[in-house]
Amino acid sequence: MMRHTRIIVGILAGALAAGAVAVAAPAAGETRESGRIVAVQPLRSLTTKEDVARELTAAEFKVDEVRYGVDTYQLVYRTVDPAGRPTIASGLVALPRGGARELRVVSYTHGTEINRTDAPSMWRDGWAVAPALTYASAGFAAVAPDYLGMGIGPGPHPYLDVPSETTAALDLLRAAREFTAGKGRALERKVLVTGFSQGGTAATGLARALATGADGWFRLGALSPIAGPYDGRRQVLPVLASMPPPFNTGYTAYLLVSYNRLHHIYDKPSDVFEKEGVEEVFDGVHTGEELAETLGGSVDDLLTPRGKALIDNPTGPFAAALAVHDGTCTGWTPRAPVRLVVSGGDEQIVVGNATACRASFAASGVDVPVVDAGDLVYNDSKHLGANVMGTADTVKWFKTL
Repeated sequence: MMRHTRIIVGILAGALAAGAVAVAAPAAGETRESGRIVAVQPLRSLTTKEDVARELTAAEFKVDEVRYGVDTYQLVYRTVDPAGRPTIASGLVALPRGGARELRVVSYTHGTEINRTDAPSMWRDGWAVAPALTYASAGFAAVAPDYLGMGIGPGPHPYLDVPSETTAALDLLRAAREFTAGKGRALERKVLVTGFSQGGTAATGLARALATGADGWFRLGALSPIAGPYDGRRQVLPVLASMPPPFNTGYTAYLLVSYNRLHHIYDKPSDVFEKEGVEEVFDGVHTGEELAETLGGSVDDLLTPRGKALIDNPTGPFAAALAVHDGTCTGWTPRAPVRLVVSGGDEQIVVGNATACRASFAASGVDVPVVDAGDLVYNDSKHLGANVMGTADTVKWFKTL
């Protein structure tokens, strides 16, 4: 979910976000404009497949399916916030330099980040863009939403809020369709949906929306999420304290702060946090290093008794919000190919999340396989390695469909 920390120039993100709002803040009542393009910024062109392979190799991603060079763009587009009010968001679009005029499209939703400049369309490093490059260089059109409050969009980011993750991803698909038409290309109706970690449940949320007719054009073509926390209450919360730092305290604090902003689960930070300055860390500008310094290395030291009780036994608005997050595999019946990709050695998102999702689909009469992509240590984490292995496995599967 969250990567190892690194130094980021957060001031850049704040300036970009402020500029985007000043230039193109949507007017009230413009929800009908969701998915309309506000601005396009060309990013990098990797002219040949060898250029792409070098980028992926530097990021430690696989290059087996690289066939084309890739052009990348940042799209700023209209969408809605968690309350349904008009806002803007940004995302990455990557197109192959060659191949068919009509492109199959892959939606990739990314894992946890706290600094807005780590979102895919900001291209701070290879990790953020590698999945999109993988799919685009294999001949797909790849779209990767930054989410609300990340990239160029005004913050803060509503972490693990599936409804807003879904609208941000769907509206980027709409914007990408408009954009590619202007490039003389087209996107097929059926969307191949994937995502990693936080993006795993964002992917199942988007898949459900596409499968139930949320858009007039796009439909679900296939679903292959990677290491998603589909059963957060039963499979993630109980093991938070045993995760290595900064993941243990980082995920715990991020979840409580975000859900309080959305659902008011506590009155003041000191109700749930022993440490000061916790909420300020999650402003989209602070770095991972600053998060680790503020939160410390122990969940027991981070939380008050009330905070621990919330994590141990969620009640009230917190429990209701978790139920929404954990419900992306229920209440709908996939009519497209679905698989759930895991890493059996994942130290953060245990396989029980995928088996719980599989059981929910089974209750709807659909047998969904759980595919172990294998263990790979990336930056001291098999969870992060799941993104590398899962992306390599998923692009090969998508090509068979």
